[in-house]
Amino acid sequence: MKKFITAAVVLLGTSVAGILTWRKVESDRIRNDLWSEAERVSAEQDVSAAKQAQPAPAAHV
Repeated sequence: MKKFITAAVVLLGTSVAGILTWRKVESDRIRNDLWSEAERVSAEQDVSAAKQAQPAPAAHV
């Protein structure tokens, strides 16, 4: 009976550790995806702001 309890505790502990690790990995992946998206949007906004800041060339007639 002692071996059964020990095996059950080890299995339960391993399962909990696996689930916590999986949650951490998924959390990091989602955060990295959001961070990458924010950087992409920021870069696009910088480019559009730079285009608007440039003076329009004078037309030569």
